[in-house]
Amino acid sequence: MLKIDHLKKNYNSFSLDCSLEVLPGCVTGLIGQNGAGKSTTFKAILGLISNDGGSVTLLGKDLGAINTKDKEKLGVVLSNSGFSGHLTIKDTIPILSHLFHHFDKDFFLEQAKKFGLPLSKEIKEFSTGMKAKLKVLVAISHGAKLLILDEPTAGLDVIARDELLGILRDFMERDENHAILISSHISSDLETLCDDLYMIHEGEIVFHEDTDVLLSDYALLKVTDEQFLSLDKQYVQRYKRESYGYRCLTNQRQYFVENYPKIAIEK
Repeated sequence: MLKIDHLKKNYNSFSLDCSLEVLPGCVTGLIGQNGAGKSTTFKAILGLISNDGGSVTLLGKDLGAINTKDKEKLGVVLSNSGFSGHLTIKDTIPILSHLFHHFDKDFFLEQAKKFGLPLSKEIKEFSTGMKAKLKVLVAISHGAKLLILDEPTAGLDVIARDELLGILRDFMERDENHAILISSHISSDLETLCDDLYMIHEGEIVFHEDTDVLLSDYALLKVTDEQFLSLDKQYVQRYKRESYGYRCLTNQRQYFVENYPKIAIEK
């Protein structure tokens, strides 16, 4: 569905060099702190900014060969995207019908009702959660195969985040060939949704792992200074000094469960 190979973009104070892949039937998460390069990556994928190197293959085609018909297979949510606040949902329907050949008006209205979105109220009066749900609803209502969602849960409360993630799960269940690339700086938002996770830091991918492996095999070890000295470091990937001693990252959780029963081990 999407393959990025050393996609590069250079600014005066920031450089992007990103490689990742989104497979059919998979939800791929891109995790990173604000300013790490998530939005730059998404804009470069979509051709909204020029690339300085690397390659992007989207829906089986080179990015430069993507046409208008191909773009209709994409559902996109960017942080600054959306309709004019003076429009209502009813006002957006003819706009969407003209933009997308496969816009499903009945599905759109059904889902708007399901998620409590008022049809005749101006969008500027919507809550943050309602606006976020509307943007995702637009993205999934025109036969898209691949969703590209840049921080769609940002600023939402727990209930609104869960509702939005539920919409995305339903999208994946409708077709086994659907796929999603979704970014966030809050990893807990994505751990129950994503099949695999990439972490981006200062413009580079520093970590990639299947979510199931991450949750089952990885762990945080919390140890005192004395315990740290006796710890087998071959399975410690990173460690950080803390007030109580050290916090260590490992991908061999079971090894430490079996051999160090007295240390604190967390997900």
